[in-house]
Amino acid sequence: MDRQTYREWADLGPAALYTLSGCPPLSSTFCCWEQTLLCPAIVCNRGKVLATGVRVCLCVFAFDQVCVHLCGCLRVYCSQYLSPLSVYPDAAGERASLHRQQSLPHRPTIPMVARIADQNTSGTPAMTEREASRLDKFRQVLAGPNTDLEELRKLSWSGIPRQVRPITWKLLSGYLPANTERRESTLQRKRQEYFGFIEQYYDSRNDEHHQDTYRQIHIDIPRTNPLIPLFQQASVQEIFERILFIWAIRHPASGYVQGINDLVTPFFVVYVFEYIKEEVENFDVSSLQEETLRNIEADSFWCMSKLLDGIQDNYTFAQPGIQRKVKALEELVSRIDEMVHVHMQQYEVEYLQFAFRWMNNLLMRELPLRCTIRLWDTYQAEPEGFSHFHLYVCAAFLVRWRKEILDERDFQGLMILLQNLPTMHWGNEEVSVLLAEAYRLKFAFADAPNHYKR
Repeated sequence: MDRQTYREWADLGPAALYTLSGCPPLSSTFCCWEQTLLCPAIVCNRGKVLATGVRVCLCVFAFDQVCVHLCGCLRVYCSQYLSPLSVYPDAAGERASLHRQQSLPHRPTIPMVARIADQNTSGTPAMTEREASRLDKFRQVLAGPNTDLEELRKLSWSGIPRQVRPITWKLLSGYLPANTERRESTLQRKRQEYFGFIEQYYDSRNDEHHQDTYRQIHIDIPRTNPLIPLFQQASVQEIFERILFIWAIRHPASGYVQGINDLVTPFFVVYVFEYIKEEVENFDVSSLQEETLRNIEADSFWCMSKLLDGIQDNYTFAQPGIQRKVKALEELVSRIDEMVHVHMQQYEVEYLQFAFRWMNNLLMRELPLRCTIRLWDTYQAEPEGFSHFHLYVCAAFLVRWRKEILDERDFQGLMILLQNLPTMHWGNEEVSVLLAEAYRLKFAFADAPNHYKR
C-alpha cells in the first residue's frame, strides 16, 4: 500500500478500520502527521492482518486497541496516550529490558500520590526544621490583607508545603484575588457560576451535537490514573465527566481533546487535601460532605480552565501549539546535546513520536502524580510555566536519560525506552534537580538572539 492509498484508506476513519478487522469502533483518530516510518504489517487485536508494507507514523495509528506490528515488536496503542499498553519484544529486546530493570538501584516503594508534602524518596513524613521554617514563611505571606504575589511566587518555586498548597495554587493561578476580604465572595460567586453551567448545559450531553464529545470523555475517564484507587470511584469519575464536558462546550474552538482529562487530577488531589489529613490515594470521597465535594469540583474546574487558557493552542484543530513546541524541543536539544540529537537521527527516531505526549499531557504520563504536583508548584510560580518553561523541563528531562539513550542501538529499543522511562521511584530530589537544570537552560537560551537555531 503506497502513502496516497494509505491516506485515502485512513480518511475512512476508525470505523472503517474496525469494519475491516471485525472489531467494533471505539473512538476517533488523530490527524495524519507527515513524519513516517515503514511498518511491516498492521494487525488488529484479533490477529487479522489489515495491510502490509504500510508507511505510517506512530501518531497516525492512534486507534483504541489497534496493534501495530513494528520492527518485530507487537504493541497495543491507545489513542489517548500514543504509547504501548503492552509490549511483546523478541528475546533480545526482552533481555535488554530485563537488564535495564535489574540495573536500577533498589528504592523503597512510594505511593503514587501519598506524601505530596514531603516527596523525598527516602523520606520520612516528619517535618524537618527547614520545612517548618518554610511553612512559617508561607503563612506570613498569606496572612496579610493583600498577599504579595511576587513574594509568594519566589517561595513557591522550590515547592509548596502541603498545608498551604490549596490556597497558594488558587492565588497563583489567578482564581482568587490577592485581597483577603474579597476571597470568600469570589469563591461563592465562582462556585455558583460553575453549578449554573451544570444546570444549563449538562443535560445536553446526550444531544446529537454533544453526544460524541460526552462519549469520548466517558471512555477516557476510567483511563485517568488507573492505578490509583481514588480515581476509580464512581463519584470521582462523575465529577471529572462534568468538569470536562462543561469545559468542552464552553470552549468550542478546541472542544474536548484526549489528554485534557489528565490535567484535572492534580487540582482535584490538591483540593481534596484541603479538607482531609490522611493520605488521598485510597481515600473514599463519599465520606466528605456534599457541599465539600461541590467546592472541590468547582475549584478544580476553574483552576484547570485558567491553566488551559494559557495553552489552548495545544488543543485546537491539528494541535499547532504542540507541533511548534515539539519542533522547538528538537532544535533546543540539538544545541544542548548534539550527540543525543544525532543518535536519535541515526536511528530515525522522530521527536513527535515520543514528545507529542510530553507536551499534550505535560509529562503527566512520564512521572508519578506526586512528582507532577511538585512540578506544578514551580510551573505556577514561573512566568508562563505551563506554556514556556515546560519546554526547558522537557529538554532537561530528555538529556537526563543521555546514557540510557546512547546505550540503545536500534529504533525499537529507543522507542521502548523513551515511552517507558523509569521514574516510578522519583520524588522531590529528582524533580528539584530536573527543575534546576531546566532553569539553567532557560537562562542560557531563552533570551539568546538565536534562541534555538545555530
